[in-house]
Amino acid sequence: MTTASVSGPVPEPGPEPVSGATGPAAGSAAGPVTGHGGRGASGPATLTATDLSLRFGATRALDGVSLRLRRGVTGLLGPNGAGKTSLLRVLATAVPPGGGRFTALGHDPGTASGRLALRRTLGYLPQNPGFHTDFTAFDFVDYVAILKELTDRSARLREVRRVLDAVDLSDVRGTRIKRLSGGMRQRVALAAALVGDPGFLVLDEPTVGLDPEQRMRFRELIAEAGEGRTVLLSTHLTEDVAMLCHRVVVLARGRVRFEGAPAELTARAAGRVWSSAERDPGALAGWRTGTGAFRNVGDPPKGADLLEPTLEDGYLLALDADGDSAAVTA
Repeated sequence: MTTASVSGPVPEPGPEPVSGATGPAAGSAAGPVTGHGGRGASGPATLTATDLSLRFGATRALDGVSLRLRRGVTGLLGPNGAGKTSLLRVLATAVPPGGGRFTALGHDPGTASGRLALRRTLGYLPQNPGFHTDFTAFDFVDYVAILKELTDRSARLREVRRVLDAVDLSDVRGTRIKRLSGGMRQRVALAAALVGDPGFLVLDEPTVGLDPEQRMRFRELIAEAGEGRTVLLSTHLTEDVAMLCHRVVVLARGRVRFEGAPAELTARAAGRVWSSAERDPGALAGWRTGTGAFRNVGDPPKGADLLEPTLEDGYLLALDADGDSAAVTA
């Protein structure tokens, strides 16, 4: 997958910010965690996509994708090659769809004016954010703020300080990116995505490569970001969805296999998960647990020892919604 980077000329790294710079601006969108990404959020759809398609040569990356997003955090689950990054790039206006259309926050990116308007209220964290590693954290976020057309210098610098404070990086804002840990670099990228207080935030696999402590802190930041805005979070970790998301979309082979609440996805596996001493050859998926027994998902045999379903069980069944067991890996 190609590395995405901030477009435009890369300036020479500027001086590190003065250590006495002021804190976040009043009215910061970020704040203490009061819930899980707007869990239970409702209201009108903020994004509606209809029959989106995208091809790369003979490869069909998206095949008739339709979905609706509302405020709060929606998880986008799918195996490698499912089309998650392709969908996020389309919704972030990085690439145009080959067919279909979508509107977001009242803007139609099918027109030049609508595309520009959406980009002004969009925050995008690609899977592999590109950094000029000689920049300080402050330099990089300030550069992104310039690209986002925050032209008033005083207001722009206040905004840069605000978003760095929101992701707990104020104390290292003068440190060059090449000296930061992987988790801190991800937080710099999230700060850049939050510049301008976007109404729509697109996050592509933001917790990949983070250790458990970093992942937990990043989830807290995403939950904060989900308060009052629309967030689409791509991940292959059902744990991310269970802890963060009020809705989930399952994508496989470029098609939507499920859209709804995480509890609804879990409920799909009720009565279809069982334990056995050996892996059941008739199971859709099965794996050995820490107890030594096998956990099986699919159509249980008569008299099977049924287990309580999890979100992961429902996810595996959703991947096989069309009877395409090749799409399921466990």
